[in-house]
Amino acid sequence: MAFSAKSSLITHQRKHSGERPYLCKVCNKTFSVHSNLRTHQRIHSGERPYTCAVCNKGFSHHSNMIKHQRIHSRERPYVCAVCNKGFIQQIRLVEHQHKHSGERPYVCAVCNKGFIQRSHLINHGHIHSGERPYVCEDCNKTFSLKSSLRKHQRIHSGERPFVCAVCNKGFIQRSSLITHQRVHSGEHPYVCAGCNKGFNQQCNLIKHQRIHSGERPYVCAVCNKGFIQRGSLITHQRVHSGGRPYVCSVCNKGFSQKITLIEHQHIHSGERPYVCEECNKTFSFKSSLIKHQHIHSGERPYLCAVCNKGFSQQRSLIEHQRIHSGERPYICAVCNKGFSQQTSLIKHQRVHSGERPYVCGECNKTFSFKCNLINHQRIHSGERPYLCAVCNKGFSQQSSMLNHQRIHSDERPYVCAVCNKAFIQRSSLITHQHIHSSERPYVCAVCNKGFGQQSSLIKHQRIHSGERRYV
Repeated sequence: MAFSAKSSLITHQRKHSGERPYLCKVCNKTFSVHSNLRTHQRIHSGERPYTCAVCNKGFSHHSNMIKHQRIHSRERPYVCAVCNKGFIQQIRLVEHQHKHSGERPYVCAVCNKGFIQRSHLINHGHIHSGERPYVCEDCNKTFSLKSSLRKHQRIHSGERPFVCAVCNKGFIQRSSLITHQRVHSGEHPYVCAGCNKGFNQQCNLIKHQRIHSGERPYVCAVCNKGFIQRGSLITHQRVHSGGRPYVCSVCNKGFSQKITLIEHQHIHSGERPYVCEECNKTFSFKSSLIKHQHIHSGERPYLCAVCNKGFSQQRSLIEHQRIHSGERPYICAVCNKGFSQQTSLIKHQRVHSGERPYVCGECNKTFSFKCNLINHQRIHSGERPYLCAVCNKGFSQQSSMLNHQRIHSDERPYVCAVCNKAFIQRSSLITHQHIHSSERPYVCAVCNKGFGQQSSLIKHQRIHSGERRYV
């Protein structure tokens, strides 16, 4: 190779000899060319003598300024011969061509993974070294990739540069925008091979596939319970820790899940955002809507393992199972009577307290139980919703209809243990048993004479009143 100047030959020969006579006094890095040393020293001095005429950005290298100016001029002088894509820098064209050739010249020395670009290899190396050289100035969080730091900084700045053309919603990451756009297009590109269900995000497909495989990779360190999603594990761990990080600003009640707090706030706002499509009934909680929809569908997904009876709510199944087990976990503090349902205990406690919270709007009569109020209100309305299938006679209470139907069927399920006489109604049996026991619970207020039946007392009282009803 020939040179026009002797100095150029000397500089060239250093490539073969490896001689680097120019030393940086700050960091001891050496260079074969003096001009390269001068350019390097600008890193330490911060000098940027080459300034862009358009935006005044400074550069330490003249070549870097020229490359930068192509951003403004949109000049892309390096063109791919395969796809005609243009690039500002020659190195970007070379790296791009690796996509067409399949070449991955930058290989990781640890795991032998190949990369198209050198920068990708450098970033990949941080995985093995654990190095996180990019630090957020706002919160000191560190990142292995510069691009990850840039995305993170948008959380602090509020910048959302990727905007949906349909609804103008902004996103921090381009990938989030692409995923969001599938909401408008209805695209579900990720399809489950097991059931053909489609998803708009790959991560949702992966989580869904664990339903089929039974995989639960997130395991609680306390009780070894497994979960499909990491978020479910974090929520579960609050059961052990008692953590309730989501606090209501109105009543200061804490919740372990954000969604539970949001639904709780509907109580204060009166908002009922969940609407039944069948009857337009609204609900504050999504779970309440799902339970309600079982009424329309007739679905009873919770089956008793003993008698196969189905229930629309899991809570109803649990309460039903206590019939088989005999469990009565709700105990009255006054008389120690046990109940299988908490609601039954609350109703029972009104016997002791005398509380009658249900008031008739017509006559102000009060009742301990809501069902008794409903039955009473039919006296005022004349409603008789329970009809006998044999004679169409109407009744205000279902129990009255059932007793009546025994007239047609001649069923007498209540049998006296002393004389085997049978009765249609339980109350008739109790009255009859007074004959055998000599018990006379119905006492005349005038002469204190006792009677076994209430009807006998009423007849006797006419002696004192002088009433003669039958003429």
